Amino acid sequence: QVTLVESGGGLVQAGGSLRLSCAASGSIFSINVMGWYRQAPGKQRELVADITRGGASNYADSVKGRFTISRDNTKHTVYLQMNDLKPEDTALYYCHADAYTRGTSRYVPGGAFDAWGQGTPVTVSS
Repeated sequence: QVTLVESGGGLVQAGGSLRLSCAASGSIFSINVMGWYRQAPGKQRELVADITRGGASNYADSVKGRFTISRDNTKHTVYLQMNDLKPEDTALYYCHADAYTRGTSRYVPGGAFDAWGQGTPVTVSS
């Protein structure tokens, strides 16, 4: 099983910063893409940012220039540095991993696994 655990959410004033982290654990062979999604009340879930194992990143237009995604492949951890936060950023932030589980050993892949964290709340006050 692959489990994602997020941390770093909380309350912050507009213009402030937060750093989210998400650590994957369990039977992991590799993780191709890790990313962050968010869902605000009354809105659909949207991609905030993601990053490949090789470091190629992608951002939603609404956060480009303010957020930075990074990852530590050894630790199976992805981070989201959020600067200049706005009230519109208020949402539940979910970590996601496009992973392959282990097969018969740490060197043998099993099957693809689409893992999601439980979400960490981010609230930005005006």
